[in-house]
Amino acid sequence: MSLKGLGVLLGCAAALVLTTACTASYREDLAEQRFPPEGDFLTVNGTQVHYVTKGTGPDIVLIHGASGNLRDFTFSLVDKLANRYRVTAFDRPGLGYTERVNPEGTTLIEQAILLADASEQLGLQKPMVLGQSYGGAVALAWAVERPDSLSALILLAAASNPWSSDLDLFYKVTASELGAATVVPMLTAFVPTPVVDAAIEGVFAPQEEPEGYAAHIGAPLTLRRQTLRANAKQRANLLDEIKRLHTRYGVIDVPTEIVHGDADTTVGLSIHSIPLSKQIKGANLTVLEGIGHMPHHAAEPEVIDAIDRAAQRAGLR
Repeated sequence: MSLKGLGVLLGCAAALVLTTACTASYREDLAEQRFPPEGDFLTVNGTQVHYVTKGTGPDIVLIHGASGNLRDFTFSLVDKLANRYRVTAFDRPGLGYTERVNPEGTTLIEQAILLADASEQLGLQKPMVLGQSYGGAVALAWAVERPDSLSALILLAAASNPWSSDLDLFYKVTASELGAATVVPMLTAFVPTPVVDAAIEGVFAPQEEPEGYAAHIGAPLTLRRQTLRANAKQRANLLDEIKRLHTRYGVIDVPTEIVHGDADTTVGLSIHSIPLSKQIKGANLTVLEGIGHMPHHAAEPEVIDAIDRAAQRAGLR
């Protein structure tokens, strides 16, 4: 290649990098303008934590799944519970508007400790802890690390036990140093809205997403560069962390309600919740026929019933 050709190539590469960076910054700013923080902030051990609190009554904490934020709960569940519970939903570290704790991937235990400390700082009284999907794994880590700081556990399609399938290529790439530096900015800058919409539809399958959900959830917040990197690291580390965590479930002695759809292809019922129901003494498993990975939307009354049962078993109602 001639020097002139090399110069043209380098110039094009530089232009692409600059265009990507500028477009990514623009789309991040736009996402934060369209989906500003819904709640308040507190600083916990030097980390800014975003939360929403609503209602009165016994305390319950809600922990969202991967690639999400607390808007998943404020879409409907928070309001449905607020007439008889004081409901607090947190953005997990690195997602939404909560800062990440560990650039190498904030661990389940680090997340659990942060949210438990945040709850204590807010004056929550031994809250019930509900976690969905990845958030269920955080809830389990909370129960084994801080057993005296919660009164009950509600797990929705929770990742809880080791599995054999390989890590998705998307997370392999975005969790790598090279992918974080190159692919992630391209995703932030150029991923089209139909791709995001299709991802949301896939999470809800075989059900359809509720009307208005995509407009509320703030998916563009997850496409911010730092959020994509934080989420990818957490997801890439999850299996190894679950392998270490699942042998400790025998110490959990709070009332536990497990809810899982038998049509869930994201977190399999037979791999996760069926074994989990035997690992936690007295755990009650509710299997929802034909329901996929989002029971708190697709079967909201059944999820609320499980919360009420947990509260009753814990002597809170």
